[in-house]
Amino acid sequence: MKRKKTKEFSHIGSVIGNVLRSYRQQSDEELVQIWSLWDRAVGEAVARHSRPEAFKGKLLLVNVSNSTWVHQLQFLKNDIIKKVNETLGKVLVEDVKFKIGPV
Repeated sequence: MKRKKTKEFSHIGSVIGNVLRSYRQQSDEELVQIWSLWDRAVGEAVARHSRPEAFKGKLLLVNVSNSTWVHQLQFLKNDIIKKVNETLGKVLVEDVKFKIGPV
C-alpha cells in the first residue's frame, strides 16, 4: 500500500486521540481533548513550559518545565481551570496539580 504524501503535519492531539481511543478508557479521551486545546486555552507562553500529563476524575495533572513555572502556575490555577473548561465547552476540570516533568 502506498502512503499518501503530505506536506502538512498533523496535530499531535489528533494522532494520539486516534491511537488511545482504541486502547484506553474515557479519561484518556478527555486527556487527549485537553491536550489538543492546551495551547489555545493557556496561551503560547504557558504552553511552552507546561503539558497535561494525566486526567483522573476531575483532577488534571500538568508537567511543568521548572520550579519557577510551578510557582507561577499556582497563581494562575483558577484561570487555567476556567479557560480549559471554557475551551472544552463543558466543566471537566475542577482541580489542577503542577509538577516538574517532561514538557
